[in-house]
Amino acid sequence: MKETFFRTMTWLHTWAGLLVCWVLLLVFFAGTLSFFRHELSLYAKPELHSRVLGSGMNLSLEQNLRQGQAFLSTRAPDAPDWYITLPQERMPYLAFQWSERRENQRPQIHSQPITLSGELADEPRQTKGGDFFYRLHFDLHYMSALTARYLVGICAMFMLIALITGVVIHKRIFKDFFSFRPRKGSRSWLDAHNISAVMALPFHLTITYTGLITLMLMYMPWATLSVWNGDAKAMRQELSPRFDQQKASGQPQETLDLTLLLPQVSQLWGESAAVKNVRVQHPGDANARIFFTRDTGQAITDEREQLVFDGVTGKLLNPGENHASGSQQLHDTLMALHTARFAGWPLRILGFVMGLMGCAMIASGCLLWATRLREKRKYTWGLKLVEGLNLGVIMGLPLGTVLFFYANRLLPAHGVGRAEDEVLAFFLGLLLCGLMAIWRRDAAVWRALLGITALLALLMPVLNTLTSPQGLVGNLISGQWVLVSADLLFIALGVTCLFARRKFPVPYHSTMPARERTA
Repeated sequence: MKETFFRTMTWLHTWAGLLVCWVLLLVFFAGTLSFFRHELSLYAKPELHSRVLGSGMNLSLEQNLRQGQAFLSTRAPDAPDWYITLPQERMPYLAFQWSERRENQRPQIHSQPITLSGELADEPRQTKGGDFFYRLHFDLHYMSALTARYLVGICAMFMLIALITGVVIHKRIFKDFFSFRPRKGSRSWLDAHNISAVMALPFHLTITYTGLITLMLMYMPWATLSVWNGDAKAMRQELSPRFDQQKASGQPQETLDLTLLLPQVSQLWGESAAVKNVRVQHPGDANARIFFTRDTGQAITDEREQLVFDGVTGKLLNPGENHASGSQQLHDTLMALHTARFAGWPLRILGFVMGLMGCAMIASGCLLWATRLREKRKYTWGLKLVEGLNLGVIMGLPLGTVLFFYANRLLPAHGVGRAEDEVLAFFLGLLLCGLMAIWRRDAAVWRALLGITALLALLMPVLNTLTSPQGLVGNLISGQWVLVSADLLFIALGVTCLFARRKFPVPYHSTMPARERTA
């Protein structure tokens, strides 16, 4: 405790933010990109950019199901699962998928898109696309998921503490919101920190709190351990009763024609209800099950609405009624607020902008701490560490992202292990910036990395034009706005980096002793 409550809260705010800010920046950055997870995945598969987008849109549900079942019966008759993914706003193409189980490994999903003419499209390249950033923001890659989620949870709790104490110590929250004084050293970074924090404060609080809620049973498992004797499955079944799925019987039996179930689906959900996908579990087996999943649209919930049928007789086994408890429904709502799967384009864009402000808030806080020590001429090892991490993470994230998409286009389209090589390219960008930070951390290095990132980002639309059926101009003419927006985002990143390079302050290293400048 300090001599006053205000100083105590200031100390807590500073250290709660600083100790985990670089992990938080990675989480916020990857989570922000996850708002357009499916769009990034689509951009990363140029094989789908021509003659595929919009496939199945003009066909009836009956036609799509009949075509899908005929294809999967021929292509993957022994697969444990079939999926017919119907066209949606964010994934505007028809695709047939099947799983392949491998011993001691997670099932691998194969996908076969369909062209506008109803023919089989070229098999898209293997890529993690936007799913990489989605998983990165809570699994961190290259470590066990359990360890990563505990680490992210601890950092999120520190973030929540930093946000609350930031509000407590912010005496002039409204006045400072309109104040920005450029080229004033630490004062400028403080203004940038305040503006980015206050402008998106409701978003920051919501996304941090709901992020903790998504994994709360992992962080606080005591209810499961005491009430349900450690049986998490029993707890989930009581909170949100679900259909008990059967294992394959091993007895061959022809699977029912999927189109015969459509009258029952229409009767239960109505003629206008949209179907998101259809799954056939254990096709060709006596215990086959057919799942129709409803597209819930803009409903703010993560609860899935499913109809379950016997795959042989067509008998309705589960009418899809929601029997979830009140606590489970609240949890699903908070989950939906975090994932924003219900959001339309305007709300998704707003979330993306708010996420970028979160990144700016965290980055400016890191730079503020280092700048203040520089102004006080406190050249300690802690300062060197913070400055190195600032350079490595703040510049490494955008550079690594650009390199990820360069690898996506330059690696052989059907090479072995290419998806992991794309991920490796991302982390090589972080490693490059980290090595530069070990060598030097002055303004010249910042400007060099900003220039490299800007050049690569501005050339990305050119690379897209050379490696896909149609580039920026072609997508503009055909109205493929998802692909256009991705190219424009790279251009915006390049312009922002050039602007930052031009406006980069004659650095806070300007007061550094000569022996420190090459440290």
